[in-house]
Amino acid sequence: MSDTTANPSLPRIGVVVIGRNEGERLRACLDSVLAMNYPGDLLDVIYVDSSSTDSSVALAESMGVRTIVLEGPTTAARGRNAGWAATDAPFILFLDGDTLLHPEFVATALPRLADESIAGVYGDRREMRTVDSIYNAIFDMDWNAASSSGSSWSIFFGGDALVRRSALESVGGYNESLIAGEEPDLCRRMRGLGNRILHIDVPMTLHDLAMYTIKQYWRRSVRTGYAYAEISSMYASTNDPLWRAESKSNWTRGIFWTCGPAFAVLLSLLMWSLLPILLFLLVALALFTRTARKVRSRTESAKLLAAYSVHSHLQQIPIFFGQLRYRRQRQRGGNAAIIEYKSIP
Repeated sequence: MSDTTANPSLPRIGVVVIGRNEGERLRACLDSVLAMNYPGDLLDVIYVDSSSTDSSVALAESMGVRTIVLEGPTTAARGRNAGWAATDAPFILFLDGDTLLHPEFVATALPRLADESIAGVYGDRREMRTVDSIYNAIFDMDWNAASSSGSSWSIFFGGDALVRRSALESVGGYNESLIAGEEPDLCRRMRGLGNRILHIDVPMTLHDLAMYTIKQYWRRSVRTGYAYAEISSMYASTNDPLWRAESKSNWTRGIFWTCGPAFAVLLSLLMWSLLPILLFLLVALALFTRTARKVRSRTESAKLLAAYSVHSHLQQIPIFFGQLRYRRQRQRGGNAAIIEYKSIP
């Protein structure tokens, strides 16, 4: 932490880091928290562990960080609630255990919360290991799209944000029943009370996605689809139907990419002609090319641009299956299983 003498005008900040089996990623995260530019005696750092099977708990305790261990099936929402409930600090910095905090983010973001209508502030998140995996590089381009928008009002923040405690209390915190999408849901409820979410164009965190296989990519995308379906169904009949457009768009695109190739092959067999397959491939190429033109400012790599263009369309398949998974789960009832995509480091 900063050696700066505590300024009596500065508030205490609770730092809530959540994680499961993060290993050395957690050490790096906590090191970045302890090195931030903010008086150390005004920070209440809490690590909330979700039943790790590695040495994460012992690691956090060895660093002098207050540690809470959650037993049994848990969610990110439950971890964040346990963390902010354990401190009385008026502002809470939420972080995922696989991130590195920029040392100046809190000092830069905190003054924005002088406006009491602002519930939360977040900055730019980027991937730290883009050269290690095409998947890491692709998702970094997604983060880049958000950061390139500059400082602006948003409808929600992600896993990393500086949040006003009173805003959390006003809505009862995160919805612990959600296995994904808990941050957009939280922000939707806070905005419903007149609060606002601010994105500022400054570095906030570096993220270690640690995605190296198609299986991880598929599972993460399925989780996205599950969240789309669950959150959109919760707010479908309200005047602020969160993720309804995204959910409907995915149904259309998911069905196209899932069923389109099979239909083209079947039609070719029936017609005894390659024309339907060729037409489908031409449509796919046109869609990929259009996307590449839209996002070409995000990278100078032709290879990455091509990969991202394909990803933006074919990812709709596992997202679609995620929506179907939610519908099956709702019919069956009971608690949904967490969809994990990371391996123990």
